[in-house]
Amino acid sequence: MVERPWLDQYPPEIRKTINYDRIPLQQFLTKASEKFPDKTAMHFMGKDITFKEFHSSALKFANYLKALGVEKGDRVAIMLPNCPQSAIAYYGILYCGGVVVQTNPLYTERELSYQMSDSGAKVIISLDILYARISKVVKETKLEHIIITGIKDYLPFPKNVIYPFIQKKEHGIVVKVEHRGMNHLFTEIMKTAKDDPIEYEFDYDSDIALLQYTGGTTGPPKGVMLSHANLISNAQMCNEWLYKCEEGKETVMGILPFFHVYGMTTVLVLSVMLGNKMVLIPKFDFDTALKTIDKQKPTLFPGAPTIYIGLLNHPQLHKYDLSSIKACISGSAALPVELQQKFEKVTGGKLVEGYGLTETSPVAIANLLWDGERVKGSIGLPWPDTDACILGPDSSEPLPYGEVGEIAVKGPQVMKGYWNRPEETASTFRDGWLLTGDLGYMNEDGYFFVVDRKKDMIIASGFNIYPREIEEVLYEHDAIQECVVVGVPDPYRGETVKAYIVFKDGKSATEEELDKYCRENLAAYKVPRKYEFRKELPKTAVGKILRRSLVEEEKEKMGKELQTS
Repeated sequence: MVERPWLDQYPPEIRKTINYDRIPLQQFLTKASEKFPDKTAMHFMGKDITFKEFHSSALKFANYLKALGVEKGDRVAIMLPNCPQSAIAYYGILYCGGVVVQTNPLYTERELSYQMSDSGAKVIISLDILYARISKVVKETKLEHIIITGIKDYLPFPKNVIYPFIQKKEHGIVVKVEHRGMNHLFTEIMKTAKDDPIEYEFDYDSDIALLQYTGGTTGPPKGVMLSHANLISNAQMCNEWLYKCEEGKETVMGILPFFHVYGMTTVLVLSVMLGNKMVLIPKFDFDTALKTIDKQKPTLFPGAPTIYIGLLNHPQLHKYDLSSIKACISGSAALPVELQQKFEKVTGGKLVEGYGLTETSPVAIANLLWDGERVKGSIGLPWPDTDACILGPDSSEPLPYGEVGEIAVKGPQVMKGYWNRPEETASTFRDGWLLTGDLGYMNEDGYFFVVDRKKDMIIASGFNIYPREIEEVLYEHDAIQECVVVGVPDPYRGETVKAYIVFKDGKSATEEELDKYCRENLAAYKVPRKYEFRKELPKTAVGKILRRSLVEEEKEKMGKELQTS
């Protein structure tokens, strides 16, 4: 039996059981358009879009997809930054019964080809500047249609006229795609498609809304199957946690990308569910972020430690007013106490750390925002309707308070499984508990603490990076005999990627050559920032490379540097 001491820590405003809306996720957009038709749903670089316009556009996209042959359960990929088209496509796919496949616009051809092939996506919507990249991999996938849009499509005058010149200067290209064949223009869809409602048979518990790809150290990235129930429950849990916020009156800072499950749930899904305004930023930089906060006055600001660090250390911070911010839940990495205190002093709002996985839609545990005890170093308490415990290596019985084991989670936000991977799905669960792969412990008050990652995932600047994927690319280089990739401490990124290399006899490569090679095959955030060339790597008696000993070497080295500085 699971003990739940955390329930005693909840303030009275947080209900113990939530009455979940058992409707399709997209139905929340329909309800918002009826309740707040003329209210701004999205602000994008000077342009406001109402909930009524948002809803109509999503239905147009849905009807167009249906005309293209998209049926219930078909996968449709979105390869866009945060912009109106991304939100419209997301809900449009759901309106026609499709499954969203979120795709990082930074993906290389190799990464894109793998994800499109694995998901079996029939349609992809992407930016015009990415068209060439998609065209090169189409034959390797099941893609039948490409929908193209551009940042300028939703810019107000005169920004929409000026932007193509900026784009040419930044990217050196001007893309012109005609609306014919397998190529479709988003602007033409919005002009010609009807916004008729679409009906289909719906199952709240089993229908998949999203394939969200996540990686691992034991193989290629996996598609996490998140149902309508998973996403709705996690968003409604978030709403309970934010009990001092008001429906239809909040403004949410949309810095976290929608192609990351954290940004998708806490910004896109929750904002539509509550009729709140989203302020979308397609390309993050600290100058733009500060100006936007000062002007748009967001009240909710989900983010990551590196974002908050960058804003607080900006030389012009004193010129901007951040006092509108009421609440921030930080994810992706540990939140330093000093950062929390400084941010709260500057904004007057609350900043707390949360914890979760793609497999939990994503939040499972978080610190209380307004009431209750703040426990230093803790990731917080399980969310409403969420169970968590610490399991030993071979047991399904929770370990006693204070003992270190693997953090395990149960709740309505836990995934249905991995796409087409029944064996990996089975190995991730133990008697109904989702095994997170993170080692930690729980104290007698129900607060959880992460001790270390069981998995070797690297988190750099909020991005999840998986060593195995980088190693596979490096092993294809004809000069490399052995390699291992680890995350090493970094004062700004939290962690950064380091590769240890052993060359084949008579062969070598410079750091510059390896950097160029990796950038051709990996998204920029995955490319190693550091290289170390060795004659041999530490191994076990059976020849397995001791990744952990290299991490410990780096920690010792950093400790000595701090002592001498």
